[in-house]
Amino acid sequence: MSEHSETSGTDQDLGLRRAEDEVVGLASDLIRIDTTNTGDAETLVGERAAAEYVAEKLGEVGYEITYVESGDHAGRGNVVARLPGADSSRGGLLVHGHLDVVPADPAEWSVHPFSGAVQDGYVWGRGAVDMKDMVAMSLAVARRFKRDGITPPRDLVFAFLADEEAGGLQGAQWLVDHRPELFEGCTEAISEVGGFSVTLKDGVRTYLVQTAEKGIRWLTLRVRGRAGHGSMVHDDNAVTKLAEAVAKLGQHRFPLVLTDSVREFLDGVTEITGWEFPEDDIEGAVAKLGNLSRIVGATLRDTANPTMLTAGYKHNVIPSVAEAAVDCRILPGREEAFERELAELLGPDVEREWVGLPPVETKFEGRIVDTMSASLLAEDPGARALPYMMSGGTDAKSFSRMGMSCYGFAPLKLPADLDFAALFHGVDERVPVDALRFGTRVLDRFLRDC
Repeated sequence: MSEHSETSGTDQDLGLRRAEDEVVGLASDLIRIDTTNTGDAETLVGERAAAEYVAEKLGEVGYEITYVESGDHAGRGNVVARLPGADSSRGGLLVHGHLDVVPADPAEWSVHPFSGAVQDGYVWGRGAVDMKDMVAMSLAVARRFKRDGITPPRDLVFAFLADEEAGGLQGAQWLVDHRPELFEGCTEAISEVGGFSVTLKDGVRTYLVQTAEKGIRWLTLRVRGRAGHGSMVHDDNAVTKLAEAVAKLGQHRFPLVLTDSVREFLDGVTEITGWEFPEDDIEGAVAKLGNLSRIVGATLRDTANPTMLTAGYKHNVIPSVAEAAVDCRILPGREEAFERELAELLGPDVEREWVGLPPVETKFEGRIVDTMSASLLAEDPGARALPYMMSGGTDAKSFSRMGMSCYGFAPLKLPADLDFAALFHGVDERVPVDALRFGTRVLDRFLRDC
């Protein structure tokens, strides 16, 4: 029992069991609230209903709530609440999660993506792992602390945010720019895509704590040519020139780079399993990691994947402009080299415009990391926590601008045969009920000792 608790050990146990019992219902309720974020103001649903649900759940146990609609459009709801800690001289810890989800087509799913169905040992639906699971766990623990009179060792700020799935421009980024006082004093932060288990050799589990993210560049390529009739011989066709540029970029392989986070992860796997990761065949060696190899493989080099093409308006008209969208993900420290390589590859005739978010990287060390590891091992003795880099991006990119050290720590103990990476933005997204209960226990212990 934490020295900061104000209730007896028996009451603590009862309070934690209550939080475990309610986390599944919270996750299911949140999934049933459609918060689809298309990135298009005309078609997105908005987060207001989910934010109001979260605010109600926090308010009924006594939190003072700040509700903010961020960005340029109504309905982009955010909720922030602070729980004062025992030592106000220490930096606060931000626990943040996003309320929006990517679209889902019900015709592709075994269950309706917004049913929140609880069946076969899982909670099903869009957002189950990205990231209404962590929202539910954070909410359950926040309610338990207030209800049971638990004072954490330092201030905790709980934030439930809009628009992460479209880069956070209308959510975390907007709040950092316009309402930074909501996060005053926070020096560290935890959020999604970390703390989940991976089963390695001989059933040994390791928990991956996210300490780094690749940078994001959403790139638009634009090529100009001479408009004309489709029936004519034409030597300045924008569509042809764009297609050549896109093919060249899509087939290009950026150089292999072992960042500190990836190297530390691979060294840890070697200690646990004995597997070697020689640099002259690093990609072949990473394939030993099974489903995890897709996550790790994407952090060995920069990537630039063409995703959309736009050109023309009529079958027999050669357009003067053609455009392509490219999703670029860049390793920490590689921004300038990436830009040079792109310019050399595409040449001066291909215009390039982008919006982007920087890479994020922090050290896997210090008191917070020790507490993460201890909290996991208390629930899963013999396991080990390791750092890793994710190829995607989170709202950590915004909060790192405020000087916070950011970690992915949404603890889940997963079945060995579950392809967890495939569930993110995938069909039949789901999270194990037992994993939610496990994560609630770990998060409770971590926040009582952080």
